[in-house]
Amino acid sequence: MVKEVKFADLTNFYRKVLEHLPDKRTGNNKSYSIMDAALGAFSVFFMQSPSFLAHQREMEAGSQCNNACSLFKIDKIPSDNHIRDLLDEVSPAAIFPVFDCIFNAFQKTKHLEKFRFFKNQLLLLLDGTEYFSSNNIHCDKCSTKAHKNGDITYSHSAITPVIAHPNYRRVISLPPEFITPQDGHEKQDCENAAAKRWLCGTGAKYAELGVTILGDDLYSRQPICETTLKQGFNFIFVCKPDSHKSLYKDYIDSGIKIESLEVKRRNSKGKKDTMLYRFINNIPLRDGDDALKVNWCEVAIINDAGKATYRNSFITNHVVTEENIADMVLAGRTRWKVENENNNTLKTKGYHLEHNFGHGKKHLSSLLMTLNLLAFLFHTVLEFTDKKYRILREDMPRRVTFFDHIRSLTCYLFFKSWDDLIDFMIEKRKLTSLVHNTS
Repeated sequence: MVKEVKFADLTNFYRKVLEHLPDKRTGNNKSYSIMDAALGAFSVFFMQSPSFLAHQREMEAGSQCNNACSLFKIDKIPSDNHIRDLLDEVSPAAIFPVFDCIFNAFQKTKHLEKFRFFKNQLLLLLDGTEYFSSNNIHCDKCSTKAHKNGDITYSHSAITPVIAHPNYRRVISLPPEFITPQDGHEKQDCENAAAKRWLCGTGAKYAELGVTILGDDLYSRQPICETTLKQGFNFIFVCKPDSHKSLYKDYIDSGIKIESLEVKRRNSKGKKDTMLYRFINNIPLRDGDDALKVNWCEVAIINDAGKATYRNSFITNHVVTEENIADMVLAGRTRWKVENENNNTLKTKGYHLEHNFGHGKKHLSSLLMTLNLLAFLFHTVLEFTDKKYRILREDMPRRVTFFDHIRSLTCYLFFKSWDDLIDFMIEKRKLTSLVHNTS
């Protein structure tokens, strides 16, 4: 039987990495440890409760016990200001090994294999998202935008890679790449440059697993495509006519023969749709003798009234055929999940990604964003690998309900461990029989 990955396993991965965090403090003023600060910040994101530590300090004062200690093994609860001061010196990259540990454990449980789709590949989605913006608060890591009226907008953005599957609502978060001013570069950093850094750096280790990179039209440029291929990845990128005028003028719309396929189907509402596919292989992505040769495909969905309800086109290095075009297009369309199932979830479903939990002068903003991603990954992995957690979440399908319950319970009741908290909720919701009867 495949071993489950429990909350204790995930927190152990995290704690082992925290043991190596740098502590640049001098002197004897070390009443709070770097580990407690990092555990405390993470606990706020995992519990989706900005007041979690405050509630636990109150519990400690009244009953000499608290859930911050029992659930997250925090020795001494730091104040919010202590957490911000201590963590500002910590680079997000110091936390990245936790993502690797969790990914490896997820792989060993065989759950990662469930994410394979087109040509037995893992679909790895890249997209940039902004998580901080202000006209006043800023640091040296901020991107800047000058306005005509003299105002300057300061912001933080990042590439947030995930592994996804067309049929799964969950995505597996991977370490981010921050869009931030680079040493030795006068130009502003951008999403494309950050994506190439991720592909050549943090993300390079995933290529050996058999991976197809997905991205929007921003990625379907020759430098990104070449970098993707050089690192051993495949790609399927959105390819719009407005941004690829020579490709469409000289080939797609030139009257040359393009293969086509028509497929009838019933949509999710039970109504008839027609899927119209077109494709052509081995055409140049741009003008010039050095143009990369790519394969192009298009899908249009026509409803029973004859109206096009969806249309999109893609470029890829995979050879397109009548036999694989439906799955290829479905794989390409999966790229929206990085926005809906990852970025939007983090911004609107309780993780408050765009909230300023603390900006700092060095790394704080990006480190807290990384811990927020890590908390999201914890919950995703538990939903796959922890039977009790999964049963409880299925009984409370609305995310907000689940987190409302754990926030309220941990505010007033003490639990010796995460398992005790989950067992309490399962018992009170009369789900014990499901736990015993489900393999």
